[in-house]
Amino acid sequence: MKITSLITLTFFLLSTCNQNNTVTEGEQIIIDAVEAHGGVRYEEGHFEFVFRKKKYTFQNDGEKFQYTARYERNGKQYYDLMTNDQFERTVDGLKVDLDAKTMGGARESLNSVIYFATLPHKLLDKSVNKKYIGEVEVKNKKYKVVKVTFNQEGGGKDYEDQYHYWINKQTNLIDFLAYNYKVNGGGVRFREAYNPRSVGGILFQDYVNYKAEVGTPLIELTKLWEQGQLKELSRIDTEDVKELRKTRI
Repeated sequence: MKITSLITLTFFLLSTCNQNNTVTEGEQIIIDAVEAHGGVRYEEGHFEFVFRKKKYTFQNDGEKFQYTARYERNGKQYYDLMTNDQFERTVDGLKVDLDAKTMGGARESLNSVIYFATLPHKLLDKSVNKKYIGEVEVKNKKYKVVKVTFNQEGGGKDYEDQYHYWINKQTNLIDFLAYNYKVNGGGVRFREAYNPRSVGGILFQDYVNYKAEVGTPLIELTKLWEQGQLKELSRIDTEDVKELRKTRI
């Protein structure tokens, strides 16, 4: 990484921590993970990928962002565009008006796909609380475990969800993550990363998605996974990743 890029990244990372610019252990672990996964490339990159037959793009320029999704539904071509301050949808090239509920759901869906595809970048947001809760061993590898919670302000409609990230002590990469949620009766999920590959300086990973019983403590999930007690639900595959030419947002 160039020295100027490293300085830029360091300044940005410090600005996301608390107002006194003091970095907690949990924050530092996430900072190291972001650098290992792509660092400053998250702040200047423009990428495209396919997820479940929809084509997505994301582009960042510091605090500015632009996310898009293209897909077909009932023979019509949909295009969703989201930036810091707007969301719009076109169908067969014509802009359509959306009610508040539909727009809210569309925004959350698009943001969620980009969030998981670009982990751990979004963990730097100011609304994200990061707490180091200890070290564990999983299949003879040592991991630092970070608990993540969200502030109500800026944390989205699912701000009450909780996450754990298992970060490889040797590589600083996220090998496992888990979360719980409360909507639709609640649930617990555990994800195992696989198929890591670097595209344009960013590490993209796919995940095996497992289900656990509601109420299962997140910290216990790696043990249950090792014991084969988790049920596989799906694969979270980010396909056909391409780096695009950067455009003005």
